[in-house]
Amino acid sequence: MAQIVSFARPLRATRLDAELAIATDAARHAGRLQMERYERLERIVHKSAHDVVTEVDTLSEQLIINAIHDSFPRDSILAEESGRTDVVAAESDGATGPDGQAVPPVDPVDQRVWIIDPLDGTVNYANGIPCFCVSIGLSVGGRPMMGVVYDPTRDEMFTALAGMGARLDGLPIRHPAKEKLLDCVVSLSLPRRSWATRDHNVRRSIRVSRNMGSAALAIAYLANGRFDAFVQAGGLSLWDICAAGLIAVEGGARLTSLDGLPWFDITRPTQSIALLGAAPTHHQTLLEMLA
Repeated sequence: MAQIVSFARPLRATRLDAELAIATDAARHAGRLQMERYERLERIVHKSAHDVVTEVDTLSEQLIINAIHDSFPRDSILAEESGRTDVVAAESDGATGPDGQAVPPVDPVDQRVWIIDPLDGTVNYANGIPCFCVSIGLSVGGRPMMGVVYDPTRDEMFTALAGMGARLDGLPIRHPAKEKLLDCVVSLSLPRRSWATRDHNVRRSIRVSRNMGSAALAIAYLANGRFDAFVQAGGLSLWDICAAGLIAVEGGARLTSLDGLPWFDITRPTQSIALLGAAPTHHQTLLEMLA
């Protein structure tokens, strides 16, 4: 069951302007690296039968982590390629800082975890398909508070701060809800065998479905209506959804798990997340189709 986090005091997004600036700058640098090596890869490693990692994934991730640690050395990192670095947990156990002084414990409400996918859509990237992105999110106390999704092929920067709305290249964006579900274009990924009936019901109720191969970019597209809905039955990880999900929600989309529970739970294991995002007027209808 998804964890619902309560907060002892409110969190203000205006405190995160510096973090947003660091994230957007790091995303642009990672994107520039990706475009410099696009269709000129020297090394591709197969992590599994359906998953690959390129040298650019690793280099992009290290670039982003270095930028974060330079400015926020006490923050934790959860990144796709390198795994989690629990800096906060280690320092809360009575460790000392560089000056030899004891580091005070971190209040769980203030615990900060940067959640990073340096190159979402690696298979697309490795095959020369121009549909991939950099995703950088920041969770504070288990709650997404800042999100950046950068598409280097289009030089588009989606950003959001919790409670402050979503933006594309600095301009406010909003999910333009369509009156009829039949007019909707949906990012749809359901297993055909076990979900055959539900997949059929959704497809006959919408205009058309698409699958981009980059979940973070597809979720971010909810914020300005490039996609009217997003449906994926599992396989997602925190780094796929943290930044993009906040952008979608701040753009006005409703986002939940496929059983209607809160969409973000920082304790969820890798590749265990299923997600439904849509305009509030269509979300319940899709939820019932997928039940």
